[in-house]
Amino acid sequence: MKSLKGKVALITGVGSKDSIGYCITHRLAISGADLFIHSFHKYDVEMSGSDYTNSTDTLLKKIAAYAVRIEHLDINFCDAGASENLINRTIDKFGHIDILIINHTHDTLKTLDQLDADEIDRHLSVNIRASLLLVQHFVRQHDGRSGGRIILLTSGQHLGPMPHMAYVASKGALQQLTTSLSAHCIEKGITVNTVNPGPTKTYIPDQETDKAVLSRMPQGRWGEPDDAARLIAWLVSDEAVWITGQVIDSEGGFRRG
Repeated sequence: MKSLKGKVALITGVGSKDSIGYCITHRLAISGADLFIHSFHKYDVEMSGSDYTNSTDTLLKKIAAYAVRIEHLDINFCDAGASENLINRTIDKFGHIDILIINHTHDTLKTLDQLDADEIDRHLSVNIRASLLLVQHFVRQHDGRSGGRIILLTSGQHLGPMPHMAYVASKGALQQLTTSLSAHCIEKGITVNTVNPGPTKTYIPDQETDKAVLSRMPQGRWGEPDDAARLIAWLVSDEAVWITGQVIDSEGGFRRG
């Protein structure tokens, strides 16, 4: 079923085949959307130690098989002009953007004692500034046609404590912005929702972390990247037209505390 045929989606933070962004891209391609995907290869390599170049190339070839158009740009959101550049490049290729999925993140896993001013600034620049500017430029180009969608991704920082303070601050800001952005954007027919996917296995955790998370997961497994992608694919479809301003915690019953 090509429920998104004729729509154009911009998806940020598309990394390895085990990432949420990768799975979102696949889901939207199946639904018929044309796609512009963003990545920042240097960050992905630094955080994982793996080279994702082949993953991006494989994804581009795989999506082309669905007879949809797909373009890619690798860009660093620490650069103040990166958000506008990405929006403009997408418009140059496709003429208009219907769906904006802000999936990228900056998280170097540092605790309060390990932070310095530069590290805090990088978190705020990538996770908040870039996201707000993406929304701003997306809304400006949207002409009021039906199907306008913005999806933000956050974490469970509003449900319980987390150790990485700069990440918590930046992701918490997106969660708090959801209602206000929704009220602003609905005037142009754009819905805004935020998804918290909970503990998701986008990497191979150490044995201690794996055991600790599994002990709190009543379904006996971590979240998979496609769990979040399925929800997001539905939220950007016509079936979710009446839903806006919501932070949706999709955590599989994860027990906190």
